[in-house]
Amino acid sequence: MSDSHDNLDYYIDQPDRKEAFRLLFFSLLAIGAGNTMLISAVLPPLIRELEMPDWTAGAIFSFSALCWSMSSPVWGRLSNRWGRRRVASLGLGGYSLSMGLFGLVAFLALANLIEGIILVFICLALSRAVFGIVGSASYPAAQAYVADRTHPDERTNEISSLTAGFTVGTIVGPLFAAALVGAFTLLFPRFGIVSPVLIAMILAGIMSYLLISRLPERRKPKSDAKNFGLTESDEAKGLWRSWNVAPFLIYAVVLSVATGVVIQTFSFAVMDKMGVTGPEAVQFTGPAFTFGAMGTLLSQLILIPKLHTSAKNLMIYGPIPMAVGALMIIPAGQGSYAILLVAYFLIGLGQGLVRPGFSSGASLAVAPRLQGNVAGLIVSANGLGFVVTPIFGLAVYQYVNVWVPFAFVATLLIFMSVFAALALKTDHSHH
Repeated sequence: MSDSHDNLDYYIDQPDRKEAFRLLFFSLLAIGAGNTMLISAVLPPLIRELEMPDWTAGAIFSFSALCWSMSSPVWGRLSNRWGRRRVASLGLGGYSLSMGLFGLVAFLALANLIEGIILVFICLALSRAVFGIVGSASYPAAQAYVADRTHPDERTNEISSLTAGFTVGTIVGPLFAAALVGAFTLLFPRFGIVSPVLIAMILAGIMSYLLISRLPERRKPKSDAKNFGLTESDEAKGLWRSWNVAPFLIYAVVLSVATGVVIQTFSFAVMDKMGVTGPEAVQFTGPAFTFGAMGTLLSQLILIPKLHTSAKNLMIYGPIPMAVGALMIIPAGQGSYAILLVAYFLIGLGQGLVRPGFSSGASLAVAPRLQGNVAGLIVSANGLGFVVTPIFGLAVYQYVNVWVPFAFVATLLIFMSVFAALALKTDHSHH
């Protein structure tokens, strides 16, 4: 970077930067809301309604997570070549298409126009895979766009604000879905459950259009790509192995295993501890997820900007409240709903600290021309854990013991805290 770019004012003075970041914030909000509506309010009751086994819900998400992890690095690289705007817009378009297909399959299955558990499962999994393959483009492109336009000193804060968009979506999603399903079920008793998916499809379509038509991108992305020709340089190819980046990727994968196990088993733990099932269960699981997301927002919008601390510190201390939360779930007995809420709030709080920590840490560890590549790798690592979590989480919960998954998660988190303290250099910033 040239000396002029070392000046913080250079970045802050860029015209339209605020508006551009706001647009990306709302794009990730649309994805966060749609996904959480699907996980918390649509898929579990839909699977029960269609009389499919519970594990199929986890399998649909695992397949999508696998596609997401394989595609994200490709989109990150392509955003260097095609521009962040085109790739981010394409991702939201793919997400919109995936939601539309999912809604269509659900509708046809509920109307008995597609029959047979295997066929319905394959159709639902394939429609969700479109999100994994194409929808995964938005996140790395958005993260690289922000990294391109922020000074190293402010990158942790700005990436934290961006990921807060996704978090706000996870708060609004479940609450919005419950209201929608309630209203639509009165009008179309059998099909009300599909309504959140259609709303998510429309929102994502609108955001895709706004990104392509409104997101300012005056810089030719090829100026980065030219530095190493349009073919990938050895530097970019071996990026995931380089000791600058590898610790962040290891950390992101382990975190996604821990988070995935908690997200997938927590709902069942709440149902068992509170003795509720079916629609009644949503009244308990919904608010708990919202509590967790509020903890995350508190970290991302208030604690991180106030603390002004390094990415390394966030990665050392962030797992601690998460581990405490996971351990609190184990002794919570029948009717101890308040304890479960506090536990999930702590898990959310910790998550809000660690994610911006490793995302900005990895971004600061590489030169400007590799921002797209590193964003793709981090987003991929973030999804990788979800591929295996149904095995570690739900299967262990169901067939071994209900407390084992939470003890396993707490152990992983403590390991991550120690790993961050030992494996990371104090300052990675590339000026």
